[in-house]
Amino acid sequence: MKNNNNYTIYEKLTEQGLLSNEDQPSLKSRLIVGLLRLLPIKKRLASAAAVQQQVRKLILRPAPYGPAGLGSDIAVSLKNVAGWPVYYTALSENPESGDHVVFLHGGGYINEIVRAHWRFIDYLNRNARVRCIVPIYPLAPHATAKDVVPAMGELLRKILADAGSAKVTVIGNSAGAGLGLAATQWLRDNGHNQPQRLVLISPGIDASINRPEQQEIADRDPIQAIPGVIEVGRLYAGELDVTHPYVSPLNGDIGGLPPMTVFSGTLDLHYPASIDLAVKARAAGVPIDFHLKRDQPHNYAAMPTPEGKQARELILALLK
Repeated sequence: MKNNNNYTIYEKLTEQGLLSNEDQPSLKSRLIVGLLRLLPIKKRLASAAAVQQQVRKLILRPAPYGPAGLGSDIAVSLKNVAGWPVYYTALSENPESGDHVVFLHGGGYINEIVRAHWRFIDYLNRNARVRCIVPIYPLAPHATAKDVVPAMGELLRKILADAGSAKVTVIGNSAGAGLGLAATQWLRDNGHNQPQRLVLISPGIDASINRPEQQEIADRDPIQAIPGVIEVGRLYAGELDVTHPYVSPLNGDIGGLPPMTVFSGTLDLHYPASIDLAVKARAAGVPIDFHLKRDQPHNYAAMPTPEGKQARELILALLK
C-alpha cells in the first residue's frame, strides 16, 4: 500500500492529467523493476563515498567507449572534434543520406557510454534510417559543467551549420538529457540556430535534489539513491553552484528552445523536475510532448518492456 505522501503525489498528477488511473505497469515491466532491485546498481549511489570510490576506479582503469553492439551493416567513422572523439554511425548501404541524430549518453557525468547506449543507437540507425553523431564528452571530475556545456554547444553549432537541409534532433538520456538541454540554452544565449527537436529520456535537469517528495520517490526508485546523485552533481558542478543552469538547466530560461519530447516514470527520482520542465516550457510557449508513465523506472524508454517499446516507437515517429 502507498503511504499518504505517495497518494498525494499520484492524486496531484492524476488531477493534472499527467497520469491515468488505467496507466498500470505491464507484467514484464514489474518483473524488470523487481530484477533491478536485486542488482547492486543502487549501492553505487548509496553514499558520496561510494561515488568517490567508483570515480577512483574509473580514473585508474578508464572504461572503453568504442562502439559495441552495433550490427555489421552499420558503418562507423571516428573524428576528433576539438579534442573529443566523435563517432558517426549510419546504415552501410547509404551512409551519406538521412537526417541527423546527436545522441548524448547518460551515466551521471562520471560513467562512459555503454553497450546499451550503442544498441539504442543501432536501433535508431536501422529503424529511423538516420545518421547518428555520438560525442564522447569528457567526464567529471576532470571535466566539469563550466567547460563541457559550452564545448557541447559549440559542437552542436558546427553540426547544425554543416547539416544543410538535413534535420538535426538531439536525443539525450539521463545526464545526457541534462547536457543537451543546457547546450541548447547555450546556443540560444549566443545567438545560434537550434536543432529541430530535443528528445529527453529520464532527464537529470536539477542536481539540487531538494524536494520534500524526493525521499519517498527515492525509496521506490530501484536505481538511484539521493546521496550519490547529490555527489555526482557536486563533482560535475566543480567550481559552479549546483543550481547553475549549466548543472541544473531546469533553472535556466526555457524560452526560445526547440520543441521537446520528454519521457519519465514515477519510479524515477528525477521525475518531479520533468513535470516542472513541462510547466515552464508551456508557460514560455515552447511546444512540449510529455510522457509520464506510472511505476516506470529511470531510463524505461530503453528497456525491453511494452512501455519502452511504445516510447521508442514514438521517437521513431518523430524522426520519420
